[in-house]
Amino acid sequence: MRNAETVTFGGSGLERAAALRGDGAQQAAMLAHPTARVVPFWRGKPLVEGEGLGWVTPGHDVLRDAGVTVFLGLDEAGPRFATDISGWEPQDGNAADPAAFLDPTEQRHPALPITMRFVELRGVMVRLTPREAEIAAMARALFGWHGHHGFCAKCGQPSVVAMAGWQRTCAACGTHHFPRTDPVVIMLITRGNSVLMGRSPAWPEGMYSLLAGFIEPGETIEAAVRREVFEEAGVRVGAVRYLASQPWPFPASLMLGCQGDAVSEAITLDPAEIEDARWLSREEMVGVMAGLHPTIKPSRQGAIAHFLIANWLADRLE
Repeated sequence: MRNAETVTFGGSGLERAAALRGDGAQQAAMLAHPTARVVPFWRGKPLVEGEGLGWVTPGHDVLRDAGVTVFLGLDEAGPRFATDISGWEPQDGNAADPAAFLDPTEQRHPALPITMRFVELRGVMVRLTPREAEIAAMARALFGWHGHHGFCAKCGQPSVVAMAGWQRTCAACGTHHFPRTDPVVIMLITRGNSVLMGRSPAWPEGMYSLLAGFIEPGETIEAAVRREVFEEAGVRVGAVRYLASQPWPFPASLMLGCQGDAVSEAITLDPAEIEDARWLSREEMVGVMAGLHPTIKPSRQGAIAHFLIANWLADRLE
């Protein structure tokens, strides 16, 4: 798919400079460089200003609550870092709402201008530049991993941050731990002029998307596509081809977008997996994507499902 990397979080060619991650002196020098900038994150939310990320200098007061700091790479404008300040507690009572499908709350830090606030990444991802989107996805996924891997999986002792935030090392047994990414297949399943759509009961009313599921150990991408579609909707799939991928840092997935040709049509739901599934014609999907369908809402703009459907409608899957 020729325009695959135009998907949100699709990458911008940031020089990640992995060779510098283990050099403490280099890290200190880059942090002290006058062009160095840091984007703070608070409980998974990036700092934003206007339509972009909110960058501060390494010595800014907002970083007094700093936890893990990660070296992101070398932007054309200078070294770029991200710092987790989740230890800060807002004093205005405007706490996050982690139970919400999309957390609408915004938090403002007293050390920052009123134009800067912490917001849910999914709410601003389509407004970020490709470079900012890549940086935000990278940092959010890394901070999520650090937050859940504070102890060694081998011996159970506490681990410490290493390699500029890209590794954790156990001081007791010496085991090195690295950030993980979970592969997920997401499927544009078509039959003639129709596409298979489904919805989870946890989603907002009326929202439908493409079927998706985690790849299991010892399984190919193609086999995962066929298994997931049959398990969730009872539809058999024949030929499968890869289209595009998307890092999805909620918390740490790599979405592998595929197209599959359905060889059966009857739908048999697994209610433990999805609430509903249905075939929608190309004409119906045009209305759904335009927000004109009376009962069905489109998948989230910025998600690879929305990207694949839009390109299918425009005949741009080659």
